[in-house]
Amino acid sequence: MVANSETPSPPPMPLLLVFIILCSPPSTSAVRFLRDESTVEITPKAPTWADFDRFSGAEKGTRVPGMSDLKNYFSRFGYLPSFNASSTNLTDLFDLRLQSAVSLYQTKLGLPVTGKLDPVTLSSMQTPRCGLPDSSSALHRRPFHLTKHYAFFNGKPRWDRPSPTTLTYAFSPADMVEYLSMNDIRAVFRRAFDRWAAAIPVEFSETNDYASADVKIGFYGGDHGDGEPFDGVLGVLAHAFSPESGKLHLDTAETWAVDFGNQNSRVAVDLESVATHEIGHVLGLAHSSVKEAIMYPSLSPQTKKVDLRLDDVKGVQDLYGSNPNFRFSSIESDTSPSTTSDGPGFDARGAVRASCAWFLLAVLALL
Repeated sequence: MVANSETPSPPPMPLLLVFIILCSPPSTSAVRFLRDESTVEITPKAPTWADFDRFSGAEKGTRVPGMSDLKNYFSRFGYLPSFNASSTNLTDLFDLRLQSAVSLYQTKLGLPVTGKLDPVTLSSMQTPRCGLPDSSSALHRRPFHLTKHYAFFNGKPRWDRPSPTTLTYAFSPADMVEYLSMNDIRAVFRRAFDRWAAAIPVEFSETNDYASADVKIGFYGGDHGDGEPFDGVLGVLAHAFSPESGKLHLDTAETWAVDFGNQNSRVAVDLESVATHEIGHVLGLAHSSVKEAIMYPSLSPQTKKVDLRLDDVKGVQDLYGSNPNFRFSSIESDTSPSTTSDGPGFDARGAVRASCAWFLLAVLALL
């Protein structure tokens, strides 16, 4: 009995086994699954693309009714050539060209490159977004010259003015939304313009002369005469055109919000976030592959994303040079969380590590 009392008792094996299983370093796919599932749960799907769920798991060689709709999506955003109603490519077969388009989309948007319509890719495709194409393969529309993460329109257009310069902007008197006050809309755009002005030697000044303004802002619905029709609630949120067009259009069908505290709709879209993104297009930036960047093409409802990132700043300064008063220390890195939504920024690794720490303390207390 004395010998037994002096011999340390072995640790409880079932508890240690559970600890080893739970606290082993999670695989990348497991962490990604946790993060993406949380995103899918909190993000309403764009009605325009909600039925894309039926393509889940599709890969090269499979045939799914309605696959032509998917090809039209990739064509619209620059990953496949333009199609017409009689095109022989508009079939329901997941062919090699579609596989290449899926892989290019995954690469451009920073997703795992599988060449398949996996849940992560479909979730991204169903997220509301800007109406401009993403890819440098869009040679049939508005091609882009890609430089690392940020990108430019073809030819690298910019506002060709002596530096420093001032661009004027105005709101269309007949194309606003009634439920937002003009004071709120003006304040939102003033903040959005100021963010870009802080980084480059370009100032922005509001004018009442809409006809002569450099940047013309308005809310429009459906086919509004610029060749880029809007599609209703969610789907395409807005679009703007390269310099020196100056057109910046927002879809009037959206539920625009300037304060989520006063807007409880699950489909509410933050006006300031979209305005900041579209101003980047007005200045000459195309879409970025950096998820945290303002120039990333998609934005979930009920999400606020307004701060420029390093990728945004480097891109716009490549076009216009730096504001003499600008300091890079004022800009967050491209890898820190960028939105107020809990979904996209959920840290699964951190959650697992925290759970393991508490579990280890509990096991030690029982030894």
